[in-house]
Amino acid sequence: MYDIKHHGAVNGVTGSCHQLSLDGSLFSNHEARSVLVDCGLFQGAESFDRDSGEVSSQEVASQKQIDFAIDDVQALLVTHCHIDHVGRIPYLLAAGFTGPIYATKATALLLPLVIEDAIKVGVTRNRSIIRSVMKRFNSQLVAIDYDQWFVVEGFEEALKAKFKVAGHILGSAYIEFDVREFDANNHTRHKIINKKRVVFSGDLGAPYSPLLPAPKSPYRCDELVIESTYGDRNHESRFRRRALLQTTLKRCLENKGTILIPAFSIGRTQELLYEIETMIHAGHLKDIDIIVDSPLASGFTEHYKALKYLWDKEAQRKVASGRHPLSFEQLMTVDSHQEHEKLLGHLKDSGRAAIVIAASGMCAGGRMQNYLQELLPDERTDVIFVGYQAKGTPGRDIQRYGPRFVQTGSPGYVEFAQSGERWQRVDIRASIHTLGGYSAHADQKDLVNFVKRMRSKPSKIRIVHGDDDAKAALKAKFEGLFGCDVVVPVG
Repeated sequence: MYDIKHHGAVNGVTGSCHQLSLDGSLFSNHEARSVLVDCGLFQGAESFDRDSGEVSSQEVASQKQIDFAIDDVQALLVTHCHIDHVGRIPYLLAAGFTGPIYATKATALLLPLVIEDAIKVGVTRNRSIIRSVMKRFNSQLVAIDYDQWFVVEGFEEALKAKFKVAGHILGSAYIEFDVREFDANNHTRHKIINKKRVVFSGDLGAPYSPLLPAPKSPYRCDELVIESTYGDRNHESRFRRRALLQTTLKRCLENKGTILIPAFSIGRTQELLYEIETMIHAGHLKDIDIIVDSPLASGFTEHYKALKYLWDKEAQRKVASGRHPLSFEQLMTVDSHQEHEKLLGHLKDSGRAAIVIAASGMCAGGRMQNYLQELLPDERTDVIFVGYQAKGTPGRDIQRYGPRFVQTGSPGYVEFAQSGERWQRVDIRASIHTLGGYSAHADQKDLVNFVKRMRSKPSKIRIVHGDDDAKAALKAKFEGLFGCDVVVPVG
């Protein structure tokens, strides 16, 4: 009736891309058809080709990134707009995909910013090509409301889909599919003789995350594809992790240097601003500049403010009381590259105390990499990680080797990729902190509850999007609790 293949997020946490294929017997012309769920970029050690230079053409890029046949792919459904879930879309278009790209209304608003940035960073800065690709992309983008069943184009009623709140970032969703087989002898094709409910989790959020409502489990599921980023551990409570962030920030400010917080432009940056505003409102963190140095993050923050109707009740109460959780007096934004360089030079020379939030979240590029290159050798600098760092990324290396200076007096180091095949080695004398509980991902308890709260539970679960230990721990937990068939796909 259907089959599922995985084209990413099976050997780690990036490159999410899954293919749901329906058998030709479900259609009048007896030709198989399929749909993609996400088309994300590989990062760090999970990349297809870590050592390759700059992509020379869209054709080469598509051959390297899209290594599976797309002849029968009718549509793409996007769970949310993080780069590890959407970063290969430009390559998919270059490979010839012309079908609809479905997303929630909030994701459809944010996604063009992400795709345009991905093209600039990974493919080309030629404005004419970018405009052409974006025009085509926007013509294929289809915005869908939450909780609304719709027939996926090209599937003759055999496939319906619905986006449900996932609570990971604004607009994020998990996807329910209804795969339906009709009586071939019934000329009206309205008699359903077999129906399966297939659910793709995307990235599920942690309950009580700032700004976002918690995800609610589907009523029914026959087969579940679920993420496992934190499948082997549980987070601290939100109150505890906010207190830990506040304590860490205060301790870092005693160094009278710059605090660097690598954060994804979408989701994590806005959540941090929300939490920092809460601390400022309570009388903490006075007389310290909070700097967001990312045009992309600034753009997303404006969209977040425009999408207040999707915020949770706590956030809406703050707005009703006259507070501005994402726009407060101590907040500064840096837009132009000239402003960025001027600020970076000032912070390096003066050692001025400030909190800088910038992308990328895994330190693999963006303006945060510039800050790290200049400020990691300075003992006054503090780096606070509040998100997952994938294997092979500079962020993971900083986490691993950064504490060496404090422990031994001899600095650790990290290497950053430069143009071509050059690498820059940077010594680490800064203090490195990791707040593991501060995550936009569900932990093991939340992932288990997502299944436990289904009225009709799946007979099969596929575990993706996690390191080996996380997937193994979650597999054992699911098997022990639910006794269903649990599969860990391999690449």
